[in-house]
Amino acid sequence: MLIGEHWHTIDPKNRIMIPTKLRNELGSPFMLTKGLDHCLYAFPMAAWEQFQETLAQLPGNRNEARRYKRFFLAGATQVEMDKQGRALIPIHLVEFGNLVNEVVTIGMQDKLEIWSRESWDQYQNEELDMDELAERMADLGL
Repeated sequence: MLIGEHWHTIDPKNRIMIPTKLRNELGSPFMLTKGLDHCLYAFPMAAWEQFQETLAQLPGNRNEARRYKRFFLAGATQVEMDKQGRALIPIHLVEFGNLVNEVVTIGMQDKLEIWSRESWDQYQNEELDMDELAERMADLGL
C-alpha cells in the first residue's frame, strides 16, 4: 500500500527520488499524470489500468465527462525509474505541478501524489473542520 509523506528535491534535470519504501509498490514503469489540487498522480500500472477502466465508463456524450477524461489522459506519460530510484518528470507536468526545489510525495493507497512544497504547505494550512468532513464522509458510507 502506498502511504506516508516523503520530502525530496527535484534536480535541475527534473528528476525526483522515489522513496525506497515505495519503489517496489509503485513499480517501474509507472504512469504519471496531472492530478487534482495541482499535484501529480503516479499510478502503478495495475492501478492505472483500473483507473482507465473507470474513465472508460463515463458517457462520451457528456461535456463534463469528456473534460474529466481529457484532464487525466492528455498529459499522461509512462515513466521509468533509473537504478538510483529517480524518475524523470516531463516538463509539462513539472510546470503543471509548479515543481521547483522541494517536492512532497504523499502515498494515497493506490497512487502517489507529488506536490510542490509550496502547494503542500498551503494545502496543509487551509482551515479544515474535521468534524464536518467526518459527517460528509458518513453520508458516503464511511
